[in-house]
Amino acid sequence: MEVKAGVAGEAIENFCEKGEQWDYGKFGFVTTAYKLTTDHLGTSLDPPANWNEFGATISDLPATYALRPLVVVDIHEKVMRNASYHATPEDVYDLEEEHGTVPKGSVVMFRSDWHKGWDNYKQEGLPTEFPGITLATLKMLHNERNILFHGHEPPDTDMTPSLEGEAWLMHNNLVQAESVANLDQVPASGCLLSIGFAKMEGGSGGFAHYVAICPPNAKNRISVDENLGAPLDPQEHPLRWDAMGVLRPSPLAIPTEYPVGANSAAFGCVNGRPSWN
Repeated sequence: MEVKAGVAGEAIENFCEKGEQWDYGKFGFVTTAYKLTTDHLGTSLDPPANWNEFGATISDLPATYALRPLVVVDIHEKVMRNASYHATPEDVYDLEEEHGTVPKGSVVMFRSDWHKGWDNYKQEGLPTEFPGITLATLKMLHNERNILFHGHEPPDTDMTPSLEGEAWLMHNNLVQAESVANLDQVPASGCLLSIGFAKMEGGSGGFAHYVAICPPNAKNRISVDENLGAPLDPQEHPLRWDAMGVLRPSPLAIPTEYPVGANSAAFGCVNGRPSWN
């Protein structure tokens, strides 16, 4: 993926030239441009169209996906003993003995703690063995528990030669979550899952953000009473584009000086002076 400062796509009379980079001082705002090599980068929501030419694309998914009961099946200790351990129906049954039957229409995430090695993977490459979920487990969850979808931490469902689990899901018009992180901080049950994803028209995948809405007694929780989030904390330094094209606080940056000139067309300014003051 490439990231860089956004520019004007067309000339606007008395405002900007085509290709001119947006600037805080001159225009009052900036934008960021992204070039994506695939819609399966990072944490994602995987629709059937990824494998199935008759499958729903990411823009076909309904709004009812946005909020669901969440169940977390913990297999991380088994993965510590066997890096390619694949979750079985018995792992789900064990969870149900303690927390009750998996709710209909829920999302079932499998905690393997695989995400904790990501910094090493970036330096040394992906490992040769991945944890996964067996086809029998996927069939049980969908056919017997009627879940919405499941999620896992590695980028694939299983390590079979044909990726049989992923093939079964996609060709049966089912969805999955991939490359999920931080499941070690989420209770096994009692949470709701807020699912935010980019509904790019006709996309075969979608960047996604999964947030567990937890009960008051959950560990690691951040309460809305403790962090209202409005207004947001300001940056310590002015934002500038770094060498990778990412907008970040820069200790060496000189803040934009206002007023920027009586003839300035910068949004937010009147006669060159900031209207927000």
